[in-house]
Amino acid sequence: MSHAAPKPRPSVAVIGGGVAGLTAARDVLVALPDAQVVMLDASDRVGGKVRREEIGGHLVDVGAEAMLAVRPEAIDLVGELAETTDIVTPTTTSARVWSRGELHPLPRTRIGVPFADSVIGRLLTADEESRMRAESPAPEVGDDVSVGDYVGARLGAAVVERLVEPLLGGVYAGHSRDLSLRATMPAVWAIARDRGSLLAPPVVDPQAGTARPPFIGLVGGVGRLAELLAADVEGRGAVIESRTIVRGLERTASGWSVLSGPTTQPRRQEFDAVIVAVPPPPASRLLGAVAPDAAAALADVEMASVAVITLAVPRAEVASWEGSGFLVPPVDDRGIKASTFSSAKWGWLAAEGGDTAYVRASVGRAGETATLQRDDAELVDLARREIAEAVGAPPLTLVDSHVRRWGGGLAQYTVGHVDRMERVGQAVARVPGLEVAGAAYQGIGIPAVIASAHAAARATVTHLTSAGPGAGE
Repeated sequence: MSHAAPKPRPSVAVIGGGVAGLTAARDVLVALPDAQVVMLDASDRVGGKVRREEIGGHLVDVGAEAMLAVRPEAIDLVGELAETTDIVTPTTTSARVWSRGELHPLPRTRIGVPFADSVIGRLLTADEESRMRAESPAPEVGDDVSVGDYVGARLGAAVVERLVEPLLGGVYAGHSRDLSLRATMPAVWAIARDRGSLLAPPVVDPQAGTARPPFIGLVGGVGRLAELLAADVEGRGAVIESRTIVRGLERTASGWSVLSGPTTQPRRQEFDAVIVAVPPPPASRLLGAVAPDAAAALADVEMASVAVITLAVPRAEVASWEGSGFLVPPVDDRGIKASTFSSAKWGWLAAEGGDTAYVRASVGRAGETATLQRDDAELVDLARREIAEAVGAPPLTLVDSHVRRWGGGLAQYTVGHVDRMERVGQAVARVPGLEVAGAAYQGIGIPAVIASAHAAARATVTHLTSAGPGAGE
């Protein structure tokens, strides 16, 4: 009597251990519990730009510290990994703009584009506000146009310089004259295509009920999301290898060969499928031989470097400060581009910190290198001085400080980005068992990154279940 050979377990390599890679690995294991999933990550620990460090005796976010809540992916994922009570909303979202030597309330805007009923105050001069409200007729936008060129033509250069630039700089670390309107402001892009008014307020559905808050965080910090994901995937049997650089991908008769390790000790591992969840430059290098069209499109994605400076200070020195922080227009030629009063923004951090409060600043935009060439001590001093200057306070007393540099960390969604990513998707789809995920594809916010991971995992599971492990092409 003959017995059928046992069915081999499907194997998947996930290259990159940020939120995208961790989410994709988890999704594969949820759908295929017997799968062998190996995560290869070059960093010292997984999480990517979602990370916590101990500063002043407490764990604090040194990367992303909030998640968009207007789309569901982050809320849904956190709900599967933690208690719903761990999801928190900011204590205050009252931000300001430090411009022309003073702090101005941030008007009500659509990513920097004011609504008609916005109170501008003294952020714009009377002439600049009059130019804005005169709103020039809508030009044709074609396949894409830069944010700065389009908004400037409609509402005037001052709106771009004093509102759009600081908001986009905070999110993308880019410049509005380079960034794609279609990719970075889809709601404004839709208005532009319909040749509508940029100043028109959003339509509110009276049947929609109470709107959810725009941002959420986690008790303990958003960095917990990566830690929860890592614990979950390891609990499901995944293997996580940190400090492991992947140097090559090859197609084989049965699937994929992944080359990792130093050149003096190369290691090859065989897998049925691969998910590439690293930023565009390393993704381009890995895909060069197996998906050259995708590699070429990814090579065209520019990257920006930024740094996050976190200061632990005596709570008494900042207790009277108003709001959640401020943005800084590049036209004002300051060193920092934004500051967040973290302990004022997050109630859990204020409670945990006790007599210590946390404020942070960010520096760095695409193409700008001078500020980031300063050493950590200089960056800490810059943040300490400029934050205090903005609020009219003496330089802050430091309890502790930390500088986290994210070199080449933010993909630039420049004009034509949507078409470039469509080319990547089409090229990858032609290669069985290969998927990509990350912040370059559907948006740089955490929910968009999670969505890209879900899509990559679904396609991987479909490939493995339709072709079967070891089936090759």
